[in-house]
Amino acid sequence: MPIVNSFQMLLDAQNRGYAVAAFNVENMEMSQAVIAAAEELSAPVIVQTTPSTVRYASLDLFAANIAALAKYAAVPVAIHLDHGDSFDLAVMAIRAGYTSIMIDGSHKPFEDNIALSKNVVAVARPNNIPVEAELGKVGGKEDDSDGGAGSYTDPHDAKAFVRQTGISALAVAIGTAHGIYVNAPKLDIERLDNIRKQVDVPLVLHGASGISDSDLMQCIKTGICKVNFATELRVAYSDGVKDIISKSPDTYDPKKYGAAGRERVKQACMDKMRICGCVNCC
Repeated sequence: MPIVNSFQMLLDAQNRGYAVAAFNVENMEMSQAVIAAAEELSAPVIVQTTPSTVRYASLDLFAANIAALAKYAAVPVAIHLDHGDSFDLAVMAIRAGYTSIMIDGSHKPFEDNIALSKNVVAVARPNNIPVEAELGKVGGKEDDSDGGAGSYTDPHDAKAFVRQTGISALAVAIGTAHGIYVNAPKLDIERLDNIRKQVDVPLVLHGASGISDSDLMQCIKTGICKVNFATELRVAYSDGVKDIISKSPDTYDPKKYGAAGRERVKQACMDKMRICGCVNCC
């Protein structure tokens, strides 16, 4: 089917008590793996790219790649700009065919974050494109996005932020971090519950790679409707490539590397979809 936007996906997840798994991809093979996993489990899925990923290739290339894969998929697929770092990039993504946008002004002062997010919403809404924004700051580093030690989302600020910006989804900071965890994170589930009570838009969890299954399921039970995975997919793809090289160092066909990485990513995606509870939700 044609690519869809993420709005109805997240509303369905919110109403039915599961989360849509959203996966960051870096190349064609990872995109194939994500959508193949979704098809096998009859799960809706969001395929994401970050600013550094689209600089590596281009918005047009990823949009065309994912649209081509989605065309023959039997499940709904959205293409999402993750951690969009400027108004201009958000606009370019919409023009390229992205069906979901995140604008990340979390590093800015509160009022500036509101202004940036509101401006992106004003451009996206006439195009029927939902907008995700972040309040508080998810710690750690992902590509060029460096949240440092992070800062928590204030529930009362969240209410004002959603009301003033008109965003469709809110990414919250409750103790997660991007990248690989050195120590197990301590998540503030009570804070998440308070945010859920203050806002009615779907809530998004970033930095989920490395969180325990039980913690992740608790977050979903408390109101998270979309969960982002990036680092674990990179590790899975790289492990597949390394395995081929270590076993057959004379291999020169890149398709063999790609196929091995793709299979590892597919299995990782299926594992996360099961934890998110979105299996057989199409």
